[in-house]
Amino acid sequence: MEYISLKIKSLAGIKKFIVFLVLSLFFISCGEEPYRDLLPDVAVNFTIDLSLPAYIDLQAVGSWAYTPVSEGYGVQGVFIYNKGSKYIAFDRACPHLDVNTCSPMVFENSQLVCSCDDSVFNIFEGGYSADVSYFAREYKVTGYGNILQITNY
Repeated sequence: MEYISLKIKSLAGIKKFIVFLVLSLFFISCGEEPYRDLLPDVAVNFTIDLSLPAYIDLQAVGSWAYTPVSEGYGVQGVFIYNKGSKYIAFDRACPHLDVNTCSPMVFENSQLVCSCDDSVFNIFEGGYSADVSYFAREYKVTGYGNILQITNY
């Protein structure tokens, strides 16, 4: 009788181990994509001086600005917004379309809007869009006095 009880316990242990192994592999394979978009990887690391005329308006809560559409400023330039407690920044490239066929997104009605298909991206919800299954690419913003540092995460 002891032999049967021992065998049942070891089968239960094996079943638990297999379930643990399968669940572990599932969670490991469900890693989040770094950007959740179709855009090419680019290095982003630049500073903005809030005392310069092009960016002085960013000092007011609710204000925003675009960076140049050129190398070093994301894929198609960067949109920066002053939320009051912090600054947020998003790439202006439509995250679900070919970069070479679409103009940079524009800021309208507190949202980023793709000029090619009018998809809307909510900057207050991490670049979420109810229109497409991609998020606008967000960049990290740190501030030191009048200087903002914008980088990839």
